[in-house]
Amino acid sequence: MGAERGGAPVPVRAGELPASRTEPDGTTVVRLLSYNVRSLRDDTEALVRVVRACAPDIVCVQEAPRFFRWRKHAARLARRTGLTYVTGGATAAGPMILASLRAHVEHTEDVLLPRTPGLHQRGLALARLRFGPAPGGLPPVRIGVVSFHLGLQAAERRRQAGALRERAAVLAEGTSGVVAAGDVNERAGGRTFRLLGQAPSEGRPGVELRDAWASAPWGAEYTSTPREPVQRIDAVFATEGVEVLAAGVPRGLPGVTDGDLVAATDHLPVLAALRVRPRS
Repeated sequence: MGAERGGAPVPVRAGELPASRTEPDGTTVVRLLSYNVRSLRDDTEALVRVVRACAPDIVCVQEAPRFFRWRKHAARLARRTGLTYVTGGATAAGPMILASLRAHVEHTEDVLLPRTPGLHQRGLALARLRFGPAPGGLPPVRIGVVSFHLGLQAAERRRQAGALRERAAVLAEGTSGVVAAGDVNERAGGRTFRLLGQAPSEGRPGVELRDAWASAPWGAEYTSTPREPVQRIDAVFATEGVEVLAAGVPRGLPGVTDGDLVAATDHLPVLAALRVRPRS
């Protein structure tokens, strides 16, 4: 079954989305979920069911709890979804990373981006995760992960995208590749999407981040709004070294219901299956 361009429900057979695994040659397949949870202000039970059904190894959260007892709320979300807290939340102005016990956390960093007066503070949550070592003494796979939520104002958003590219380039050192996932706050095909996907040059430092949906579309495309999706403003991006096997909104995935997707938050999630080889 191919992907559907648009937001209509798509029946997804479980076998079409690769499961997490480590292959005999040390190559690792991981599932990464990107999800704007709107500070857990909606139906948390529905949100938990969606996340669990997606069976992710990594979750890039946007609009994580940021205020009173935010760490308690973040830890509770991680525990209820069978994951662990890695980094982010209030310390990154909203972006957060969770991971399964399959991932070993080697490095974390939360970055606050320059603030534009009158607009929300934005930031990045970054981590370097290790999967393995694989059986037989093969080297482990290291993946850089960035959770982001770009601004609403166009010029600010493009500046933040440039900072994201530069941070991803630093994170790429010592890893097989980097995955950046989050709320772009702009329709796919816009200037920010194009900027993220540009190859580095003298005037454009950083690293090229390829749109995962454009590489291997699966499921449904549009992420906003859940009840009547008409646009894709949330996305997963990957550098060279990360092979995108499938990426899209998991409508129809076993255990993911339309009712839960509508009730959980005001965005639809993006689920990606990625294959990453040990760095040579």
